[in-house]
Amino acid sequence: MASISQAIKAVDADAQWVLRGEEPTDAISFNAAFSIVTGTDDSGSAILSDDPDDWGSISWGTVKIKLADLNAADALKLLREERNKRIAETDWWASSDITMTAERTAYRQALRDITNTYTSLDDVVWPVKPE
Repeated sequence: MASISQAIKAVDADAQWVLRGEEPTDAISFNAAFSIVTGTDDSGSAILSDDPDDWGSISWGTVKIKLADLNAADALKLLREERNKRIAETDWWASSDITMTAERTAYRQALRDITNTYTSLDDVVWPVKPE
């Protein structure tokens, strides 16, 4: 799972900011925890702004959407890794000295197509591996 910090970085990679306390779960907790660095004072300390008008593209809405995107990408990445592992387990079926059965060919194709239907390991229904 991606974190709020990762989502903020994905929204604005160049922004300097501070996130205090627990991981925010809604707009109220985000607005209370987030500050953006707007500059430095004469001693070099960061000047922080809690004013959402100073945050540019960063808001709870943009962070929440980016967090969902990152988590979806992670879920799909894990699904692809498992799919690739299952395909690799059957690579020997495709050796030049073996003729694959129709069932084996269909199984491998179903694995390759799995991401056309499913987006995470949580909802996937794996095809049955033939003998």
